[in-house]
Amino acid sequence: MQMPVPLQSTVSRLGAANPELLELIAAAAGGGTPLVVLHIDLEHFASVNQNMGTDVGDAALEAIGVRLRDHLHERGRVWRHGSDEFIAAIPHPEADADGAQGLAAELIAEIERPLEVLPYTLFLEARIGVSLCPAHGDEPSQLLHRAEMAAGRASNVANDPVQLHAAVATDRVYSESAIARQIVDAIQNGELRLRYQPKISARDGRVIGMEALIRWQSPVLGLLLPERFLPTAERIGVILQIGEWMLDRVIAQAQAWREQGFDDFFVGINVTTRQLLQPDFVDRLMARMQQAGLPREAIVLELNERVLTHASTDTVYRTVAALRHEGILVTLDNFGTGDASLSALVRYPADILKIDRSFINAAPAGSRETAIVRALIAMGHQLGMKVIANGVETEAQVGFLRRADCDYFQGYLFAEPMSADSAGQALRRRYLRPELFTSTQTHRTLLLVDDEQNVLRSLVRLFRRDGYRILAAGNVRDAFGLLATNEVQVILSDQRMSEMDGTEFLGRVKMLYPDTIRLVLSGYTDLATVTDAINRGAIYRFLTKPWDDNKLREHIRQAFQTYDAQRGRESQP
Repeated sequence: MQMPVPLQSTVSRLGAANPELLELIAAAAGGGTPLVVLHIDLEHFASVNQNMGTDVGDAALEAIGVRLRDHLHERGRVWRHGSDEFIAAIPHPEADADGAQGLAAELIAEIERPLEVLPYTLFLEARIGVSLCPAHGDEPSQLLHRAEMAAGRASNVANDPVQLHAAVATDRVYSESAIARQIVDAIQNGELRLRYQPKISARDGRVIGMEALIRWQSPVLGLLLPERFLPTAERIGVILQIGEWMLDRVIAQAQAWREQGFDDFFVGINVTTRQLLQPDFVDRLMARMQQAGLPREAIVLELNERVLTHASTDTVYRTVAALRHEGILVTLDNFGTGDASLSALVRYPADILKIDRSFINAAPAGSRETAIVRALIAMGHQLGMKVIANGVETEAQVGFLRRADCDYFQGYLFAEPMSADSAGQALRRRYLRPELFTSTQTHRTLLLVDDEQNVLRSLVRLFRRDGYRILAAGNVRDAFGLLATNEVQVILSDQRMSEMDGTEFLGRVKMLYPDTIRLVLSGYTDLATVTDAINRGAIYRFLTKPWDDNKLREHIRQAFQTYDAQRGRESQP
């Protein structure tokens, strides 16, 4: 196994065993702070070298390495590894699945920030594989290999860029039978844990609630996420006891937080079908809350969509109706991924609609999932519900969701699931990532889209003299990212691009950002395509290459005037 090379003032390419990495592993294996080892693979980086030159590629790799090193600062170390890969080693007191996911999400966010390597602005992506010491081993080559294998799995998973090493399914200790034998005594043995993930106001970043998430710290199997053990617990009938244990702990924690002075938030907790089928579920819940001195709004029950399709729908309906009659708020969780039809929303009116992370991951790339997200938000509001987006991990998603009028956010961009003490600190801070919610609206913002870099640079130089704020994208994906995070009034797009043609791109933009003024610049004329795009309102004007500088500047000036007129604002001279 090739050992990583530490970053110096420049990015080294030489491979050698690293004493610092060996020291960190030895400390973790010897009972010190556990270690998270991350294998970071930059996605499709070969295209940078091919299209922009190796000098640009080398400079980008060095800049990414320095960015990661500066972000980690004293918390951990980072090294170059291979041609376009990095290794990070970070001591972390909670070296488990949640802690590793949070650290990986931090590094991905750093990598995905726009990177200027003049004359280009690069938009990179990364996949990360994780191994833990001592949980997954105490040999450097073993940990590096397992992190690398996990990164390979991440490259094959469309919606999850982070993968944790896991033993193969045939391993005896990870078999379902082993889980079934051990989960029975998990509560009695004190092995269950609760983690809390903040829910954030989309208006200003204020912490408005927490979601309680269960983990199982098995002495044999290690730390397991709920999807790993809850299905088995449900099959063997232990799920009811686990659900009751969660309710008791959450109510006690909410009471403790309120006694500390935090009285303007709620705690969400998942409840199972079996709990809802209990005849006295509502009465016992209300008695618990009354005894703890909690108001009705302090606890929000989260129902998975599959609850609505259970065979005993009448009983479930009566329980949900009774909960809402008592003033208990209800969240419909993971909506859009199960078998429930839209008619279920009529029969089971909820207070909050949570959009599943699989849809959020696709935003804001102009895909069908993006359209579904906008439709779900609009539908939720029409039905009188608040809408929360689960799995928010990028600033582009925040920008898109805010413009789509989403109410709440939850995801690793703001905070990973954390202990009760850490969650209390988040409540004290009140606001998470407030810099993401400052207004970035700038009038006279022009977005240029062209996959020919020389053309793009020429257009930037041309329009810079007119005082516009100029955004430039070399591909459609980057363009959607810029649209999600910036207030853009006018878009000038090339027609012939590799991913999709300009009229198709602007047609999607019209759906997502209908107020924009959209123009196509093309070196050829397909009258049928252009006429159809104009008739559909996808484009405002069709312009041809080569262009006359003065005429093109005038077209853009008129486009901004049209935008002003549509918005009812007085045009600027």
